Amino acid sequence: MSSDRLKQLKERSKLRRQLLAQQFGTTDEKDFSSVLGKQEGINKAESATALNQSEGSAFAKTPFGSRTDLTSGGQFADASPHKKSETPGSSSAKKSKQDGGDKSEEKGTGEEDDENVYTDSKTFLKGTHSENPHNDYCQHFVDTGHRPHNFIRDTGIADRFEEYPKLKELIRLKDEIIAQRATPPMYLQCDLETFDLTELQYQFDVCMIDPPLEEYQRRCPGLTFNWSPWRWDEIVRLNIGQVVAQRGFCFLWCGSAEGLDEGRKCLKSWGFRRCEDICWIKTNKLSPGNTKYMEPDSVMQHTKEHCLMGIKGTVRRSTDGDFIHANVDLDIIISEEEEYGSMDKPEEIFKIIEHFCLGRRRLHVFGNDHTLRPGWVTVGPDLTSSNYSAEQYHAYFSQKPEDCLVGSTDTIEQLRPKSPPANKKGGGRGRGRGDGDKGRGGFGGRNFNQRPGGYSN
Repeated sequence: MSSDRLKQLKERSKLRRQLLAQQFGTTDEKDFSSVLGKQEGINKAESATALNQSEGSAFAKTPFGSRTDLTSGGQFADASPHKKSETPGSSSAKKSKQDGGDKSEEKGTGEEDDENVYTDSKTFLKGTHSENPHNDYCQHFVDTGHRPHNFIRDTGIADRFEEYPKLKELIRLKDEIIAQRATPPMYLQCDLETFDLTELQYQFDVCMIDPPLEEYQRRCPGLTFNWSPWRWDEIVRLNIGQVVAQRGFCFLWCGSAEGLDEGRKCLKSWGFRRCEDICWIKTNKLSPGNTKYMEPDSVMQHTKEHCLMGIKGTVRRSTDGDFIHANVDLDIIISEEEEYGSMDKPEEIFKIIEHFCLGRRRLHVFGNDHTLRPGWVTVGPDLTSSNYSAEQYHAYFSQKPEDCLVGSTDTIEQLRPKSPPANKKGGGRGRGRGDGDKGRGGFGGRNFNQRPGGYSN
């Protein structure tokens, strides 16, 4: 039975090697290993196997069960304490000399051949075949400089929903209605260190803040900046809570270091509850191997940034469908890294906010001329001009309450993801603590006799 099983395994292994040889375009299944850059290791393995076989033929078992070396004459080498020495003219010495000459000739011939050495890890990536297939994107990053997230597919907005036609149609319809209902872009050049945001004389449904952090300068050593970084104790003094409506959202870019904790403190100080973390994963397809984005004392490359999302007031996904559309986009952005020293954020963050919050009143703090966008009021010191007027902006929403919302259509409501309806069994009794017959504090088990209308012994 064991011999049959071994035979099946050998046949299966041979067939597998033949298939791999065809995929790599080689004629013989023994040649495809050279394509993987491992011919040297296979030669060593074959040499070791041949050596073991030759040694195995020179061993025999003694009557006592021990293995004893045998000479060519058939005598036990350790049977006598005196070992037979070889003279220079003996036949065995001549044979050794002859073998040594043959080996030197073989070695000289092998040196002339091109050695196949390990060059890169392409054969170890997903979708390829090797003797030990796995997804070693970390090793590929060391070899080529391409980050592992460069290989994530369908990351762009255009091709993300190619296999999901309903979501693709939903995004198209939402973009159309957002563009139709967007107000003209308005902007105000101001020094935010002295300007009070309450002077805008309006409250907004959503606010995005992109402060110039000290972390941005720290990760670009050797570069001169024409702006001074803001400390977190200065950022927290912005009156964000005063310019956001009672039911609204705040999106705060906080970098990837100490800003994660400091950003949470800012949201709490402004009256927001942190409810989401949008992560921007940066690819380097256009400049692989670029190591400039490293802090002086860092051994890791900077590849991500975080945008904390805070909520103010009470907003429920199941009941406030006129104000939010949840689960339309992802909480992760994968796009190419900006040029060295740039603080620009991906445009997709604007689309995520617009798809999620249906409020038309949007504020962007620390914006610039490149981030001006219809439907947004942009303020910051990097703007070159101003056109903001509180009276004109208020006129866009003063006719009726529905003017503050983007609105929706029947088709959008049918396509967008919704919360499943509550399905309570047993007359609406839940399964929580103290609710119904089960759970701690309920009327199951030892508390059954205290059940209203129940009975006791």
